[in-house]
Amino acid sequence: MCSHLTELPSHVLGRADPPSETPLPSPYRALFAAPGSTAFSTAGFLGRMPLSMMGIGVVTMVSQLTGRYGLAGALSATIALAAAVCGPQVSRLVDRYGQRRVLRPATLVSLTAATGLLLTAHFRWPDWLLFVCCVGIGCVPSLGAMVRARWAALYRGTPRLHTAYSFESVVDEVCFIFGPILSIGLSTAWFPEAGPLLAACFLAVGVFWLTSQRATEPVPHPRAERGGGSALRSRGLQVFVATFVATGAVFGSIDVVTVAFAEERGHKAAASLVLAVYAAGSCVAGMVFGLMRFAGAPERRWLLGVCATAVSMIPLLLVGSLPFLAVALFVAGLSIAPTMITTMSLIEEHVPRAQLTEGMSWVSTGLAVGIALGSSAGGWVIDTAGARAGYGVPAVAGAVAVTVGFLGYRRLTRPAPRRGGTVEQHSERQERHMA
Repeated sequence: MCSHLTELPSHVLGRADPPSETPLPSPYRALFAAPGSTAFSTAGFLGRMPLSMMGIGVVTMVSQLTGRYGLAGALSATIALAAAVCGPQVSRLVDRYGQRRVLRPATLVSLTAATGLLLTAHFRWPDWLLFVCCVGIGCVPSLGAMVRARWAALYRGTPRLHTAYSFESVVDEVCFIFGPILSIGLSTAWFPEAGPLLAACFLAVGVFWLTSQRATEPVPHPRAERGGGSALRSRGLQVFVATFVATGAVFGSIDVVTVAFAEERGHKAAASLVLAVYAAGSCVAGMVFGLMRFAGAPERRWLLGVCATAVSMIPLLLVGSLPFLAVALFVAGLSIAPTMITTMSLIEEHVPRAQLTEGMSWVSTGLAVGIALGSSAGGWVIDTAGARAGYGVPAVAGAVAVTVGFLGYRRLTRPAPRRGGTVEQHSERQERHMA
């Protein structure tokens, strides 16, 4: 009798559930108690869809029209490199003048270039014009940094900011789950230009909706308040950017190689599903990570995440079928979101508050440069030795990321004065240095 009684629900026995048994989604629901938070996060989600759609859409479009993966990878790399150059400058202007005044003109430039790219590809105009248009597309603003800056303005100094960053990392991965499916699926089933076209539409809707929400827009910081100089002067930020160049090479090469790998096996459209599984692994890890609280040094968690990303590339060298590839990529994805979440939290500690948007964009720049290198190298290896050999590119890139992370680790453990980190981070660091 007693054994059965202990199995009854706690409300029947008359005792309250312990706090640890609170339903998991509740910390995420609590984020949206702030007015306007649902609207700006949703707008940011739509505006970030092109991040996962445009590059892979261009690869699919060009490979469909010309069969040249080398050209397709080079065009995708050009977009990423242009974004790497323009992104931090756009974000720096945002920190100074505000999101609305800067994002709308930058988006119009990107949309005009995207229109030119589609027309050039459709009418088979010269290849050099494709590259010119890809440079213009690179003016696209970093919507992830803009949304995270709004969360920081709402919850800076509270534990909810960790949950907010985790949620936005999950949103990133949701974009990477559905973005490739839409982009590759439309380009292969409808017409080749369909994927990039839809990406441009998402960008327009997301940016103009986000910038119409003035109440949650972070207050700009004029040059006099910013103190001049770039956020990249931070030694800690330099480590993050350098490491994420190599990490971006992992992502960029996996996208291109997976499309070619699926085509070699006669199921090119399945590449979108396989890449979605990769993002799903990161999404699951991000959801769980956002519900956790950690007492140890965040720098150690960051380095552990970089190492886990590198190790997870090894099974890709052994893939022989699409199902096995999907399983390997799901496991590989588990380390992505936790590493990105920890990175964004550490940026607050190493970058002045008035340059937070720029600092976050520099990490995106590092990723963009890496994606450019990875997609270009992946395309070259595919054309030279086949798709399966292409998975050697992310394996090498992961090893480089670990090397850079270890070499720069000491910079991250040194306290940075006059930074805009959270109260929890500062107190945690003080305890470590007093120990």
